[in-house]
Amino acid sequence: MEPTGTPPQATYVPAQVIQTTPRRSALWSVLILLLLGLLGVSLLVNLVLLAGGAGYDSTTRLQERHVSHSQLARDKIAVITVEGTILEGRGFVKRQIDRVAKDDDVKAVVLRVNSPGGTVTGSDYIFHHLKKMLAERQIPMVVSMGSLAASGGYYISMAVGDRPESIFAEPTTWTGSIGVMIPHYNVAKLMEEWGVEQDSVVSHRLKGMGSITRKMTPEERTIFQALVDASFTRFKNIVKEGRARFRRDPAALDKVATGQVFTAEQAVENGLVDKVGFLEDAVDQAIKLAGLSSDEVRVIDYKPEFSLLDLMLGEAKANKAGFGLDTLAELATPKAYFLCTWLAPLMSSSDR
Repeated sequence: MEPTGTPPQATYVPAQVIQTTPRRSALWSVLILLLLGLLGVSLLVNLVLLAGGAGYDSTTRLQERHVSHSQLARDKIAVITVEGTILEGRGFVKRQIDRVAKDDDVKAVVLRVNSPGGTVTGSDYIFHHLKKMLAERQIPMVVSMGSLAASGGYYISMAVGDRPESIFAEPTTWTGSIGVMIPHYNVAKLMEEWGVEQDSVVSHRLKGMGSITRKMTPEERTIFQALVDASFTRFKNIVKEGRARFRRDPAALDKVATGQVFTAEQAVENGLVDKVGFLEDAVDQAIKLAGLSSDEVRVIDYKPEFSLLDLMLGEAKANKAGFGLDTLAELATPKAYFLCTWLAPLMSSSDR
């Protein structure tokens, strides 16, 4: 027998996916809008920096800042800042030098040094590029020493040349510390207490020279001393380039090249610096040497400029000090320093 009547109608229930799709679409729309907004803000900031005369340079990633004197003057006195320990020299300091090298409006430089020094190679790298920039641009430089301009900090100051009245130290400056060191730590007894044994395989007995896991042998010490002596000789020759007094009287340099740190007054008495004075005094001297007028010059310095991508990736924090494997490697690697401390690898860096 066949069924009679109208068959019942099925009730339609919307699938759950139909309800959630608009939400997902809305979420993606919000994320895309946020991303476009961030990119727009980044573009706007860069355009404002360029149009507003802030002096942003995408190649050196620096922003120029007005420090003193006329904001509208075209001729500039550029303050190059060296702050903290000098490691490789290829960071913030080098970018400042590069910026000055291609800015024809910069008529003189003030090298502001507040550093205990650093590696021999890093200090010499900065010294070399300062000398190269000054030779190419044919502009004068004056040094302004902050609280500490010692060892490698003094080394790079010699790029100023032997022009009189060109190195200023503040009344509380400590400077000098002319010398070289290769830090070495012997943790053999500590390893013995912990039950750790040095069992490296090397191609020659000298391959592991300077290891912190044992006492340095007389042979190793002789080799390291020769390396220190060679670097020390170069240091003194660089000082003679920057201080005519020591070229005439090398014995006077030997008297102060003991690693000793001097006060500003002692440094003047010993011929290490020319005058006790502040940054503004060094700026005034730079203006004078450049043949400019104080009311027609703009004094500027530089700060690092980070892009939006840098900030998103955390690059702006990349140079913060930390104690990781790289620090341990520094501690375990024999390296020569122009440095006014024995705690070389743990210092904060100027290579931002």
